[in-house]
Amino acid sequence: MNVLNGFHRADRAFFAREVLELAPEVLGCILQRTDDAGTVAIRLTEVEAYAGERDPGAHSYRGMTNRNKTMFGPAGHLYCYFTYGMHHALNLVAGQPGQPYGCLIRAGDVLHGAEIARSRRESKPRKLPLLDRSLARGPGCLAQSLGATLANDGDDLFGGQWSFFVPDDGVVVPHLTGPRVGVSGPGGSATNFPWRFWLEDEASVSAYKPGRP
Repeated sequence: MNVLNGFHRADRAFFAREVLELAPEVLGCILQRTDDAGTVAIRLTEVEAYAGERDPGAHSYRGMTNRNKTMFGPAGHLYCYFTYGMHHALNLVAGQPGQPYGCLIRAGDVLHGAEIARSRRESKPRKLPLLDRSLARGPGCLAQSLGATLANDGDDLFGGQWSFFVPDDGVVVPHLTGPRVGVSGPGGSATNFPWRFWLEDEASVSAYKPGRP
């Protein structure tokens, strides 16, 4: 599945710009991975912007570390990290090299490869099967549906297993904004950092939870 009707492959310039300009335009786009298990394609419905040195909620706020160094590199790569001792999360690297900006991919709809995503999400016994809307609902679930791990940190969206598609019409879909999920302290301010973007009335969008003090 290399070509999607109504979509075309993004170029690197799409990502190499101000993260607050990029984030809402990511909504409605498609992130696709093809590996040994097959192809999974997810239409993105929820993202959060993180803006490095000017953003106290960002991993890169205090500078480069071994964990976040991918964010300081070229745009159009994936920054993957492990959180809460159990989940991986994927970010789209934005801006110019040295600007540690990124969009955390929070949720999406699985358009292709749902059986692969489900097998990954239900790898541990469950009382009930997952609803389709829950396959990629939340950043950990989305990363798991794509089979992403720390081994994918730094992967290029323009080579290898990954592809990123944008709508042919180039229209930014209507969306809502608000505070980021689970971000505490100044970075969690709804007034100063309403940097979560999501599609209205999409069942895959995750629930808002404030950060713990």
